[in-house]
Amino acid sequence: MTEDPRLAAARYRAAHRDDAEGEGETDAAPEGSRAAQAYSAADRAAVVETAIQQAIRRGEFDDLPGAGKPIPGLGETHDPDWWIRRKIETEQLTGLGPPALMLRVENVELDAKLDELSREADVREALEDFNRRVIEARRQLLGGPPVVTPTRDIEAELAAWRERRDARTAASPVQTDAAPRRRPWWRRPR
Repeated sequence: MTEDPRLAAARYRAAHRDDAEGEGETDAAPEGSRAAQAYSAADRAAVVETAIQQAIRRGEFDDLPGAGKPIPGLGETHDPDWWIRRKIETEQLTGLGPPALMLRVENVELDAKLDELSREADVREALEDFNRRVIEARRQLLGGPPVVTPTRDIEAELAAWRERRDARTAASPVQTDAAPRRRPWWRRPR
């Protein structure tokens, strides 16, 4: 059986770094010899430990990202889907999950979304789309939590949207003493 090439490469690098640094030679056997094949797991661990110690002395482990910080998730219960949860958190992905939960979140944020719209037709269209998706989610017999999100009354929501819009326009200051706009340089008379 032949020797693990990674171990041989590490042993070779360790031996030649020691020569270059003047620290002496290691007891590594030449590649392909019977002595190299007869190394035990303890010998391999010693070679690896030597390589690690030399890297520490050279400072290769200094200033690594996350140095001095706690390992995230250490001590929590085991979650087999930890990697996907971390990906969702780091990438800040949205729109993932069962329709019932996504509709609940959207229901909470719907008024703010409607307030961003400026035309009544757009508000009506957004409400019709929301109601259509709620009804569609109720019809599907897929697993997951039940759909408890109510549909929205379009006329009542439009009235509430108008009131919020009127309140915003009444609260915004009127600009009477604003400076007159200057013409762009290419439209100024010569």
